Amino acid sequence: MNWSGGKDAAHALWRVMQSGEYEVVALLTTTNRETRLSTMHNLPTALLQAQSESIGIPLDLVELKPAGNLQDYTATMEKVLQKYQALGVTHFIYGDIFLHDIRKYRETTLAPYGITLVEPLWGPSSRDIIEAYLDTGLQTIIVTTEETGLGMGAIGKKIDREFIQSLPEHCDPNGENGEYHTFCYDGPIYQHPVAYHLGTPFRKSYDIPLDDGTEKTYTYCFADIQAP
Repeated sequence: MNWSGGKDAAHALWRVMQSGEYEVVALLTTTNRETRLSTMHNLPTALLQAQSESIGIPLDLVELKPAGNLQDYTATMEKVLQKYQALGVTHFIYGDIFLHDIRKYRETTLAPYGITLVEPLWGPSSRDIIEAYLDTGLQTIIVTTEETGLGMGAIGKKIDREFIQSLPEHCDPNGENGEYHTFCYDGPIYQHPVAYHLGTPFRKSYDIPLDDGTEKTYTYCFADIQAP
């Protein structure tokens, strides 16, 4: 199970557990080698480990180079795939919904190792997926937003129907355009809630290269989330 620690990964894992079709042997998470935080969601490894222990599935942390490019990521994941191929793993599970380019990349990457892509959330609309997620009983809070989008005011908010109904019309309800990322701390996949502490939120900017050779600065808001 490719594990981000957020709602989509938790939702996908819940569906897999409900189906009983697969034996999940690991929660695979990529982290920044320097910060020891998960990529995008910025979750500390202590919280990822706490999630793993409560779920009852081992955590496998894969460290990536800070500011590494796609080539670095691909080289690292090749080693990961070789390891799991040798262990007899036949499927990799993701929580994607409808990003076809990402799905194609995953299928192309996995195929040489005889590993099949599994996408439990794939197909329905973003609205249908968020409604299905809310019905699971999983509990999450927002830990990352775009400053020009939901901004600092959404950090720490719980994902519930009231929050979804409050979103601006242009905002994808499931955050599929990067509007927000989450931390899942409780629900039916857990044996007990995962304790956490929220400090003071902060901003961080990144210069992202564009296809035309220029750079654009993107600023994100992050929760200072820690294990208690």
